[in-house]
Parts: sequence; C-alpha cells; structure tokens
Amino acid sequence: MNPRRNRAVNDMSNDTPFLAVRGVGKRFGATAVLAGIDLDVARGSFTCLVGPSGCGKTTLLRVLCGLEAADAGRVLCEGRDVSHLAPAARRMGMVFQSYALFPGLSVTQNVAYGLPRTMPRAERLRRVDELLETVGLSGYGRRRPDQLSGGQQQRVAIARALAPAPAILLLDEPLSALDPHVRAHLRAELKALQRRLGVTTVMVTHDQGEAMAIADRIAMMRGGRIVQTGTPFELYRHPADRFVAGFLGAMNFLPARVIDARTVALPDGRAIAAPAEGFAPGAMVEIGIRPEDVVLCEDGLPFAVAAREFCGATLRLEGRLEGGQALTLELPARAVPSDGAPIRVGLPARHLHLFAAAPCPAAS
Repeated sequence: MNPRRNRAVNDMSNDTPFLAVRGVGKRFGATAVLAGIDLDVARGSFTCLVGPSGCGKTTLLRVLCGLEAADAGRVLCEGRDVSHLAPAARRMGMVFQSYALFPGLSVTQNVAYGLPRTMPRAERLRRVDELLETVGLSGYGRRRPDQLSGGQQQRVAIARALAPAPAILLLDEPLSALDPHVRAHLRAELKALQRRLGVTTVMVTHDQGEAMAIADRIAMMRGGRIVQTGTPFELYRHPADRFVAGFLGAMNFLPARVIDARTVALPDGRAIAAPAEGFAPGAMVEIGIRPEDVVLCEDGLPFAVAAREFCGATLRLEGRLEGGQALTLELPARAVPSDGAPIRVGLPARHLHLFAAAPCPAAS
C-alpha cells in the first residue's frame, strides 16, 4: 500500500468522526424542522437521537440516508461528503418504523432485495442464510411477513438493511410497534447484535428509558436543534438545562430564591445548601433533584406522604413538603418508615441542579 495513502487513512480514523453532520438545516414551507444540526458519531458506536414528537429526529435520519435533501449543511461519512449522493450510494442501511417488508415476498426474498442484482444466485443465498442466522431466524426463509411475529419482522428488516454491508445502520423507532415485554427483550438483542457486528448505528427513539439502556451516546433534540450530546450517564447526571433534566428520567423541580453562591431559600423561607454559582443573589431558580437522590434525614424537611408505590426493591413515595411543594422519593423498600410514621427528607447539595426559573407570562 502507498505509505502516504496509508497515513491518510490512519489520520482519518484517528481524528475524523466516522459520521459527521455539519450545519444541517431543513425547512418544510415556513417551518424550520432542522436548524444548524452538528453531530459526530464514532466508528462502531450506538447513538440514539432522542426527543419529543416533532423535534426533527426522523427528518434528520432521512437526511442522513438521502431520503430528504438538506437545505443547508453537509453529511460526511468516513471523511467523504455524501450530501449530494443518492441513497444507494451512501452505504447506509435503513430500518423503518413500519419495517416496510414486502408482504408478497418470502423472508429470503425480502432480505435479498437489497443485494446487487449482479451477485451470483448461490452467493446471494449464502449471504441471506448468514444474515438470517445472525438475527436468529435460521429456517424462516420460506415464510412470509404475515406468518411472523412483530419481533421476527423487525429482525427481517434489520437483516435486509445489513445485506449490502452498510457502513452505517439507521433505525427509525424500530421497537415502537412491539408490546413492552417483547420490546425489552429485543432491545437487548439489538444491542448485542450491534456489538457483535461492530456496525456504526444511529437510532431514533422518543423513549428515554430505551435510549439510556441501549446507547453509547445520546443526542437530545428539541425544536430542530441538538441541545446536548453525551453518554447516558452524562445526560442523566449532568443535564445541560431543565428540558434535558425533565426528559431523561424523573426529576423533582422545586422553586427557590438564591441567597448566595452556596445557599438558596425554599418558599417557606428555609435555607438549604445548593450549588448556586453563576446566579445573582435574589434570583429566582428551580432546584432539580432525582427521586432516588432524596434521602431520609431526622433534621430535614417535613414531608407528608400522599401515595406509596411498591416497585420491588424500592418504594416510591409521593407527597408534599411543608411549604406545599410536590416531591417524589424513591427509597430502598426496607428503609421506608411504616405508614403514619413522620418523615423528614434531605436534599443533598451534591445532587442538586439549579436552573433559571421560567419567566411568568405577561398579564393580558
């Protein structure tokens, strides 16, 4: 191999994201669906695009694979600009939310559909058999989609997307049509398959629990923009703003007023320690704390329990603080006092997040 070319390939793999999105914008009429999207995806990683309905997740996925043309920006794969290439030339396999299997074709024919027509028949069949074995459907080749369960149809769709050996696998809500039990099982299977094959994967989901369970990295979207990227742990423990904090997992929000850089006051006037650096004294803020981070504390805040929910190893308590603020706790079941026993809670400063309070709407 040419040493100069070899050095260029090594430099690309070390310094360049496997998939890079730069300034991508997309409008439908007067509506900006994507607004300056920047995203890096590492080789062999599993990235989830997460956000509420209408935030642009699926549109971004369709731009990546070429089914939608971006109005601005570029999409680069392995350092090569693929923005203006046809979908078939981008080396990206797509699995749609509906699976989009051909009902009149057998499983074998569905999987083989994406293979080059010039491939010899024996080689095509060998490739299909390998893929069906990979997704756990050996022996299902003669069946038709209506003879398969939803989970089996999903595996056929993945096998079809993998048939031409894509550089990147794109998944649009691939588990949304399944019941919760099957969904959880296939989620684990999908992650194991991706790990085994080492294929770079980008998946769209609105299910924050699914994203945290399966992704190496999450890109949180809102209003056509990516508001935070990072590992599931980073977004869960260090949310960039109130939206991310509330979307990924349960979060309590309590109103407070900043006293100084280390202290805030709750509405009843009680002062508690909190990391308030960057907020001016007197500023109105919201304290965020995860239910599992609230602790029982003998000299803490009085808490009136309104409801208890048994969750197995943990018990979820819902109620209110003495000042009337709603609060949810999730504690080890064995540590929860019996019904009727007084409860006081602590809000450890190391687990608190402070967000600027949303401005009150102007009176009409």
